[in-house]
Amino acid sequence: MRKRVVLVLLAAILILVAFQALSSISNTLNRLNVAEAERDRWQRPDDVLRSLGVREGSQVVDLGSGAGYFTLKLAPLAGTRGRVVAVDLRRLSLFFLRLRTFLRGQHNVEIIVGTSRDPHLLAGRADAVLIANTYHEFDDRLLMLDHAFRALRSGGRLVIVDRGPRVTSEGTGHELPPGQVEAELRQRGFELIDRNDRFIDRPEDEPWWLIVARTP
Repeated sequence: MRKRVVLVLLAAILILVAFQALSSISNTLNRLNVAEAERDRWQRPDDVLRSLGVREGSQVVDLGSGAGYFTLKLAPLAGTRGRVVAVDLRRLSLFFLRLRTFLRGQHNVEIIVGTSRDPHLLAGRADAVLIANTYHEFDDRLLMLDHAFRALRSGGRLVIVDRGPRVTSEGTGHELPPGQVEAELRQRGFELIDRNDRFIDRPEDEPWWLIVARTP
């Protein structure tokens, strides 16, 4: 009898823990949706996607995907014959991305856990690579550009969108000016297609820039 009571209590505890975990996951998914809906108002996602030139059958890399803000928008554009490769270091973010793609039935998304020095991309497969709000976070930017260059087909596009340096009372932040990024791209063999130094210009924020480059 005592053993049965213990088993019932353990089952109840497991059910409670599972319910709390599911509730926490659901709340996080809801918060992501709310945050991304707000981000849609200022991030200009349609213009970013257009700059990548993605179409049905495209192979696209979202390098620094996070929980999938751009990945989830790229998947329908690439279509069933295409593929979106989402790469990030943060396993928790990728867990939620995996869950979101499952819930949305987006089966053309491949998720890769990268490292700070290697995104584990196959050579010569990608038509486009997107690096959004991530370039300034790389420990070795030139190395990551080399990885992106090798991953792209000839004529493939690399789009980088990021915020300019923040100026605070403590000095300048670690974000990068677009001129420096353009120089780094040229150094690693990319050809510049377009550069917009004030791609996003909000009064309460530093300007965001966008650079479009390609492989020869």
